[in-house]
Amino acid sequence: MTDSQVPVVDWHERQPAGDWLRGSSAVVVLSVDVDAESPVLARGEHYLNHLTTMSHQAYGPRVGVPRILDLLDRYRLPATFFVPGVTAERWPSVMATVAERGHEVAMHGFTHRHPVHLSEAEQREEIERSLKCFARFGVEPVGYRAPNWEMTRHSLDLLGEFGLRYDSSLMDDDRPYVTLGSGRRIAELPVQWLLDDWEQYAFLPEPDIGQQIEAPSKVVELWTAELEAMRGFGSLCVLTLHPFLTGRPSRLRALEQFIQFALSRGDVRFARAEEIAALVLGDEQGSATGPA
Repeated sequence: MTDSQVPVVDWHERQPAGDWLRGSSAVVVLSVDVDAESPVLARGEHYLNHLTTMSHQAYGPRVGVPRILDLLDRYRLPATFFVPGVTAERWPSVMATVAERGHEVAMHGFTHRHPVHLSEAEQREEIERSLKCFARFGVEPVGYRAPNWEMTRHSLDLLGEFGLRYDSSLMDDDRPYVTLGSGRRIAELPVQWLLDDWEQYAFLPEPDIGQQIEAPSKVVELWTAELEAMRGFGSLCVLTLHPFLTGRPSRLRALEQFIQFALSRGDVRFARAEEIAALVLGDEQGSATGPA
């Protein structure tokens, strides 16, 4: 079959998005995936006995999250924290602290198993367990991010069925759009590997979650160059951070340099994911530039 004969499958129906830029040249969403031990445990509970591996992941909620929160406080910037249910149960202080500091808490699966490897029933169970877990902390999430960004059509429909307002897992644009899940309008806030710290910093011998340890200076160059170009296209810059990676001192400094660069432009706005989703869906809600 030639390229011209390959059928085009429109797996989602797009609808017009509201005015989410609000006069800015680009908008930055600082998204923090508080994975902690969940990606490791999703590959086998026997890793509970691998103390070095577990401590490597525990650095995130124990050290990285407080440091990132302090950095956000210094610049009075909002952020969205995507938290797996397993992390919420193992590190309940994270849920309380993030909410107390005025940031959004959103869903990131329960066990951090990738939806593409789960049945529809298993995906449903992941969402139900996450919602019940969050309810115990008094959190009503409106957004979702698939573990490893691996969505299926069932995933999107389940988000609509459970009344979630937005997803941040897909990659077919650098501007948000409206799609449908179970007939309900859902805002999609696209992501990209380029703007993910995992692809730059993740290294662990077992399990193999990555084999990269890049210089933070290279990451600053990558991220600032992308944001600078995005300003010419009216893009949404969803930066994806993992506290066990970006929470390290030199990497936290790199994040601060990115923030300083964005603020120096004068026309780049920071917002929570839920705020962008509300504007995309046409809700008459203001978009804050700092924690409430």
